[in-house]
Amino acid sequence: MRENSLIEIDGSYGEGGGQILRTSLALSAILKKPFMIHHIRSKRKNPGLQTQHLKAIEAVAQMTEAQTEGVRLGSQEVKFYPKKIISKDYRFEIPTAGSLTLLLQAVLPPLCLAHTPSKITLVGGTHVPWSPPFHYFSEVLVPSLKKIGIHMETSLEKWGFYPKGGGVMRVDIFQTGELKPVCLKNRGMLKKIRGLSATAHLPKHIAQRQKEEAIQRIQREMAMDAEIEVLWEVPSNSPGSFFFLLAEFEEVVAGFSALGEKGKPAERVADEAVDLLMEYMGSGGCLDSHLADQFVLWMALAKGRSSLTTTRITDHLLTNLWVIEHFLDVKILKDERKGEIEILNESKELTSP
Repeated sequence: MRENSLIEIDGSYGEGGGQILRTSLALSAILKKPFMIHHIRSKRKNPGLQTQHLKAIEAVAQMTEAQTEGVRLGSQEVKFYPKKIISKDYRFEIPTAGSLTLLLQAVLPPLCLAHTPSKITLVGGTHVPWSPPFHYFSEVLVPSLKKIGIHMETSLEKWGFYPKGGGVMRVDIFQTGELKPVCLKNRGMLKKIRGLSATAHLPKHIAQRQKEEAIQRIQREMAMDAEIEVLWEVPSNSPGSFFFLLAEFEEVVAGFSALGEKGKPAERVADEAVDLLMEYMGSGGCLDSHLADQFVLWMALAKGRSSLTTTRITDHLLTNLWVIEHFLDVKILKDERKGEIEILNESKELTSP
């Protein structure tokens, strides 16, 4: 391998988390550009590759017949040499409650741009801290990606709460044509608020109390009703509770969630999600900050000019943009005061397998 052809990524830059690795893997696979990443998560309490990061590298390597170096637990330097993207049915499993939606951030973009369908079965954590829950992925990200030309279907067969995980989700990816540039600057009118209150191996009243607290606050603070479904005793290896709100606007959707934990009242779980909704409603951005973090990669891959506004330009978002600029010849404009991101891709480079 020619070492001078490697794109070099500093894994400690900016936010310095696993997102740098996941974005690098996705873009490396799509563009067939090898990369080397060093100082992986070096600022973290447990630096280097952890189990879920290893699984992301192994998954993308399997999909692209890649050669790798340094892929071991705790490693802070990895080299990745992809070949071609192979579309087929895949099964990826993370032990215990490693986040499946974070794994998908590395796996999904290459398979979506492979131009032939794939199916993915994933086993691990579906509703765990510090990562998008399955319902955010399925109800917010997947519908939003349709605007840019990505089509898929998702299903949840088993819930994976911390600490045992073991959740099962499936993603069916349909054939994708050329990505379309998008402009997501205005929400439009709020049409509906709906949600989900779910528990596993816990008393039924917990899910009901989460629902009632949220409905009362939304009625009191927004003068509108919310449709909230209660799911009691969802299939799961671990006890857990989950609460999710989806705000449907004319142009976009936004999602807000919270997880229960031992000693945390059901009302507080609901309040956390409602607080996030209220914060979003009080801001002017179109996309919630978590969607913007994930969406900029897809915008950068679409030929032409794409733009969005978000409630807050986070360090996570800025770090993701920094990684994108290492792989793609794009022009990125940021207005942090307005929460606006504009990406211009005029590259003639082929962004497909």
